[in-house]
Amino acid sequence: MNIGFLGAGKLGLPCAVATAAKGHHVKSFDINDKIHSKLHPKDALYTQEADETGKNSIGPMIENTTLTFVDTLEEIIDHSDIIFVAIQTPHQPKYEGNVPIPDEREDFDYTWLIDCMKELSSKINEKKVEKIVSIISTVLPGTLRRDILPITSNYIKLCYNPYFIAMGSVVKDFYFPEFILLGSIDIEAEKKVKEFYKTITDREVYSCSLENAEMIKVSYNTFITTKIVLANNIMEMCHSLPNTNVDVVMGALKKGTDRLISPAYLDGGMGDGGGCHPRDNIAMSWLSNRLNINQNYYDFIMRKRETQTAFFIKLIKEQKNRFDLPICILGTAFKPNTNINVGSPSVLLCNLLKEQNIEFEDFDPNLNQGSPPIDSPKIFFIGCKHDIFKQYDFPDNSVIIDPHRYIPKKENIHLIQVGIGEAI
Repeated sequence: MNIGFLGAGKLGLPCAVATAAKGHHVKSFDINDKIHSKLHPKDALYTQEADETGKNSIGPMIENTTLTFVDTLEEIIDHSDIIFVAIQTPHQPKYEGNVPIPDEREDFDYTWLIDCMKELSSKINEKKVEKIVSIISTVLPGTLRRDILPITSNYIKLCYNPYFIAMGSVVKDFYFPEFILLGSIDIEAEKKVKEFYKTITDREVYSCSLENAEMIKVSYNTFITTKIVLANNIMEMCHSLPNTNVDVVMGALKKGTDRLISPAYLDGGMGDGGGCHPRDNIAMSWLSNRLNINQNYYDFIMRKRETQTAFFIKLIKEQKNRFDLPICILGTAFKPNTNINVGSPSVLLCNLLKEQNIEFEDFDPNLNQGSPPIDSPKIFFIGCKHDIFKQYDFPDNSVIIDPHRYIPKKENIHLIQVGIGEAI
């Protein structure tokens, strides 16, 4: 098929590349022309998994496809059987999860999505040609019918098709999703989009109304946060209870696949992170307040994310008082083996340390150049579970606080495996 992507950011770019790699003729347009100038293997903007191995960045994959980047919206319209809209619907940085959340709540900012759909509708009206347009941006329930449909051209057959992907593994998640979510109001458009996905994956397409699809997307993300909060709460308890081990406890709960669904996201560690989950929980907290829901469940799980970070700071301060060593936060990306730190619980930790005027340095091998700061004994807090940290030769007399319990034990190193109570 001839496919168009509007938006070549962290979502649109890797999905466009993945689509082209399946043999489709793909054209991409982004108002930020700087993105196009950086689409080379050595300058790829985002570290993404290009295949099942996760060893390739998005750069080499671009060179092996026929993906082209165009300069005008008209070229996308003329070319495409389906136009996918991957335009940002951001929260302000204060809601991304890198800093403590403020008391007020807000919906996402739909300015860019609305502007894009207005311009796209205007160009399509001029051409008087029917087009299938599938929005993949995250929105709260009711947004499309309230804000998008009234400004959408009658020539546009609109679908809502948000992805369940994670930054750092977009291509893999695009090829191997749990299911495809498709909200639609036009039967022919729905059939065409389903036909497209048959060329990408053999997974089920789950069809529903626009509003149900909007609700499913944000509910999926906030459910993940709920699981992480449960695991981390048990981790804190086990850390103070003798003869307990969070991995043993959660290992048992993971066996409950009939009632507890799946073992994913049931490991004690850092809080939930990334460009989707923290902000989606905040947005759903705002919606709960607007609907006057009796108990704001989403507010609780985000507050718990912060109090868990305060628990880590308490551990750091205890070791600082005991050993009087410099503090180093290792890993500020939001998840292992990627270079994205939006919504990072480790960045939140750093910002809370700054608020308390606690001096520290931080280093992430995927974000910072140079050698790791392991030249002298320090209190090392493992903020992100990068594989390379297991290979570090930490200096003797160092303290390592490991919320992930994966750093190997070593003589003359004081290793604190968070979530494992002392044996008595």
